[in-house]
Amino acid sequence: MNLPEPFVRRVLADLGEAEGRALCAALDGESPVSVRRNPAKADAAAEFAALVPERAVPWCREGLYLRERPSFTLDTDFHAGAYYVQEASSQFVGYLLEGLLRSGARVLDLCAAPGGKTTLYASLVGSDGLVVANEIDRRRASVLSDNVRKWGTGNIAVTTCEPRAVCDFEAWFDVVAVDAPCSGEGMFRKDDQARGEWSEGNVRMCAARQDAILREAWRALKPGGTLLYSTCTFNRDEDEGSLERMLAWAGEEVVGAEEIDLGAEWGIVCGAVGPWRTFRFYPHRVCGEGFFAAVARKAPDAGDRTHVPKARRQVVAPVDRKCAGELSRWVCEPARMRFVEIAGTCYAWPSAQAEALQALSGAVPVIYAGVALGQLFKGALKPDPALALYAGIDRSAVAVAELSGERAVAYLRRQEVSPEGLAEGINLICARGRALGFAKRIGGRVNNLYPNSLRIIKQ
Repeated sequence: MNLPEPFVRRVLADLGEAEGRALCAALDGESPVSVRRNPAKADAAAEFAALVPERAVPWCREGLYLRERPSFTLDTDFHAGAYYVQEASSQFVGYLLEGLLRSGARVLDLCAAPGGKTTLYASLVGSDGLVVANEIDRRRASVLSDNVRKWGTGNIAVTTCEPRAVCDFEAWFDVVAVDAPCSGEGMFRKDDQARGEWSEGNVRMCAARQDAILREAWRALKPGGTLLYSTCTFNRDEDEGSLERMLAWAGEEVVGAEEIDLGAEWGIVCGAVGPWRTFRFYPHRVCGEGFFAAVARKAPDAGDRTHVPKARRQVVAPVDRKCAGELSRWVCEPARMRFVEIAGTCYAWPSAQAEALQALSGAVPVIYAGVALGQLFKGALKPDPALALYAGIDRSAVAVAELSGERAVAYLRRQEVSPEGLAEGINLICARGRALGFAKRIGGRVNNLYPNSLRIIKQ
């Protein structure tokens, strides 16, 4: 058992000898493999080329446990955004919020990379909703943006700033989700690095950071809104302890969430910290990794007034009617979209959230929002790769070329593609009917327009 000795001692003290030993034994076992379907691209009856489902994840209607781990890297369905490889326990956040996220809701995912929970929230809020996904680390924010493009719902804005900056949008969000940076004890089974980096000092540092993030999150939440707190650790100081310390300063502003029904057979350990409802996932009880989640609401009479920071920059410009007409050809529901231009690239934003996105773009660094449509040249659109992955693309606007097996993988490697089956000009490249990107045929030659940053490099 290659687990940190102080961790083992604490687990045995917290859970008792039998339970503690069972947990430690589970952490030396094999992790289950799970994915979550994209309902905009794959319904419950959808077939996948590489996935062999074993059974459903009970708390997520789109979640699937797999019989074996496939080569996701070489699966065209994965690159098309038809599913997200997401650990089963973390899919539970959708179950907690599913009945609360009305169409058009605004969600702040405050610690969002790499994007598993972000994309789940985006599917829940619908096309008129908005998920603001913040990630302080610019490199991780870039990965988050790639996953957002691939998911293709068009209702996410990716920001990269300190929590304080985005939370200056006070009382602005219906839900604030804090998947807090933590000591990662729940990931010991699947990540040897988490074991190697663990220390008691790191636990204390994470707890202090979590306290600061929760203070900011509370400012951003509307009265009556829901706060969701989660970690992937077992440590009480980072879990229940964080909630207790928050209650010490938030007091009666924190009220209970609605009662949540769970299947007893799921093995989730339920509890409470004052008005907070808590949910613990232990790998020896649940088919998933270690996870902790808690929900509570801000009192409707908390008295907070909505505050929107003043714009520091003007980066967004509307497009004229002629340009809007060209852009409208490429999306299925143009009446629900607002078309704008940012630094020479045209974007489609949900009309219902256009004013919110305008305010956000003027106040904090937004590195991606809505759907990047592309650039206009002489009145015609040169499509952006993100448009191919958008679930709402109108395929009648472009020639569609279906590539099979090896040709599709060659395209994803950004290798040469033969012109067979491609029309002259721009083509939407698909595999198994799911869009991957664009290519341009010029006579007997094909320009592979798949993004270099996303290409498959695995041999």
